Amino acid sequence: MNIGLIAHDSKKKLMQNFCIAYRGILVKHDLFATGTTGRLVEEVTNLPIYKYLAGHFGGEQQLGVEIEHNRIDLLIFLRDPLTPKSHEPDVNNVVRLCDIHNIPLATNVATAEMLVKAMDRGDLEWREAYR
Repeated sequence: MNIGLIAHDSKKKLMQNFCIAYRGILVKHDLFATGTTGRLVEEVTNLPIYKYLAGHFGGEQQLGVEIEHNRIDLLIFLRDPLTPKSHEPDVNNVVRLCDIHNIPLATNVATAEMLVKAMDRGDLEWREAYR
């Protein structure tokens, strides 16, 4: 499966820790991330990650295009809802696109854990048929 990773600045360390904890599952899948998030996760996990531009330089838009073309099966987007972003419309667009295209989306680590465990059990295999 193709998994997208995005993390706001205040959540990047949490994303790294999440990916370390679930490395055994994530290694079985293709990972795509915004630039800085991808680089930071790659550094601590040695997982191969296709990196787009940094989020504020258009990386979130690039992942949005992949979602629109049904090339992302699951998105983990660790957001910081308390700190406004200058590129907030891009952030909201990615969430909206997941809703439109029926892409499972986690915006916090609790939901991310549930989705990754479900994916490992095979509960998200319907995405293969959906594509």
